[in-house]
Amino acid sequence: MQPHRVLSFPASAAPDDKPKESLRERVRAVLPAIEASAAKTEKDRMVPPQNIALLKSTGLHRVFLPITYGGYEACLPEFAQCLVDVASACASTAWAFGLMSTHNYMLAHFPKQLQDEVWASDPNCTASSSIAPLGRYEEVDGGILLSGTFGWSSGCDHTEWAILGVNRLNAQGQTIYSFAVVPRGDYRIQDDWHSMAMSGSGSKSIVLDKAFVPNHRIQAIDDMLFEGRSAGISQYPDSTLFHSPYRPYFASIFAAVGLGIAEKALAMFIEKNRNRRRAYSGVLVGTMPPMLLRLGESTHQVKAARALMEKSWQDHRIHAERQTYPSQRTAVEWRTEQAYAIKMCAEAVNRLFAASGGSAWLDHNPMQRLFRDINVTAAHAYTDYDLCSQAMGREQMGLPPDPLTVPAP
Repeated sequence: MQPHRVLSFPASAAPDDKPKESLRERVRAVLPAIEASAAKTEKDRMVPPQNIALLKSTGLHRVFLPITYGGYEACLPEFAQCLVDVASACASTAWAFGLMSTHNYMLAHFPKQLQDEVWASDPNCTASSSIAPLGRYEEVDGGILLSGTFGWSSGCDHTEWAILGVNRLNAQGQTIYSFAVVPRGDYRIQDDWHSMAMSGSGSKSIVLDKAFVPNHRIQAIDDMLFEGRSAGISQYPDSTLFHSPYRPYFASIFAAVGLGIAEKALAMFIEKNRNRRRAYSGVLVGTMPPMLLRLGESTHQVKAARALMEKSWQDHRIHAERQTYPSQRTAVEWRTEQAYAIKMCAEAVNRLFAASGGSAWLDHNPMQRLFRDINVTAAHAYTDYDLCSQAMGREQMGLPPDPLTVPAP
């Protein structure tokens, strides 16, 4: 195994010409401001523009951007560790910005014409997404007319493009699950994001009415994400990043956010209860066996979750550097182990929250936000452990993947 490198900024690409600082150091420097605005982020139901600007100033969004366009083509562990830190400050900001950033990986698999349209004049451009194939379309000369309402597009207020799912028929009449990339001027954002958790992610709906999408902005998912034959991959024959499937990178966002929430909750619980006394009895809470039992088990779960995630992220890196696509078994392990790690994080936070007293439920207490955000993270379709445990069980028994469960990456 190659040693993990710490990403420094090339002098030509550093956002403000400070190449000596590592990416993680730069990200950590802006976290106090992001954490200070966490309550406002929830109230506004979207990430504040200043949070996006702060994170872009660190270069975090360029980790999966091709070097050709001023990016770093850095490894997944580098990005994931930074996102854990961001999530500890504001989970909604981490969720939205993490997805915006990983979409660069996806866009790099589209034809060069599309990549030039997105990044040639501004490498800071990003995309949001709504990838369920809910779009309606009409075939026209040179492409399609795409219509529909596409929900859950996190961070869409801050992006210049959107990646949308559509089932398109090929010349043989077969249904091909595809992604269509649409510029901001061709859709409107519907302000319909009202959620009790991850409230600040701004996961609003994108609405289109017969927007023309040329063929070079449409890619079949299997070609692009699983089988290494996308239109864009030939541009990067020597890349140590792009020769691996996208889905594990997508799933890693939720794992990193979950870990950041859990580590923050653990630190807050310890700080609060070290000197806290029961209001009626005066007993020092930090010495009570029930609290210590909860703290001990939650600590072990969070540490185990981090170890499992880091192992998976490093395995992603090794496969990418070798330009080797994972076997079916490895793909299932990547997919399901990250979901199990999130399950452990959720259990750890819920246990701590139950022991945090009535004050933890007050709106101004960040603990209640962590409680809500970790549970919605565990409820995402990609992190549903009921589905993932079935997928792992079937793989262990040598059974084919169940189409009713989440497909392997």
